[in-house]
Amino acid sequence: MLPAKRINGQNWIPDFFTDFFEGNGLTKFGGSTPAMNVIEDDKSYNIELAAPGMCKKDFDVHISKEGHLVIEMERKCEEKECKKEGKYLRKEFACTKFHQTLALPENTDKDNIEATVKDGILYVKIPKLQNVKEEAEKRIIEVK
Repeated sequence: MLPAKRINGQNWIPDFFTDFFEGNGLTKFGGSTPAMNVIEDDKSYNIELAAPGMCKKDFDVHISKEGHLVIEMERKCEEKECKKEGKYLRKEFACTKFHQTLALPENTDKDNIEATVKDGILYVKIPKLQNVKEEAEKRIIEVK
C-alpha cells in the first residue's frame, strides 16, 4: 500500500503510517513477526521459524480442514508470572502470539510431517511423496 501524495510531493499520511504499511511498523510498536526460512531439497520441504525463548508447549502445529499447514505459537503471561516482587525498572518480556497458515504443495506427505524445537528455532519437516509422477516431457502436437 502506498501513501497518497500531495501535489507538492510531500506525503499526505505521516511517516509512521508509511513505515507500518511497508512492514516496519510491527517492530516499532513492540510487536514482531518471527523470521522464517523455507528450504526445499529432493526429499522434503523444511521450515525454520525463529522462536527464541519458546518451548514445545508454546506451539500448535497442525493441518487444517483445507489441507494447509498451520503454525501457531503463544507465550502466555500468567498473572502469577507477571507479578514480581519489587518494581520493574525496565520490562521487555511480553506475551506473544503468532499464527501462520501455509498452503502445502500437492506432492507433500501430510501424514508424516514432523516438528521439533531446538535452540530457539522451530523446525518443521514436510516430506515429499515419492510416488508422484514427474510431469511428462514436452509433447508436440501436430497441427493439421
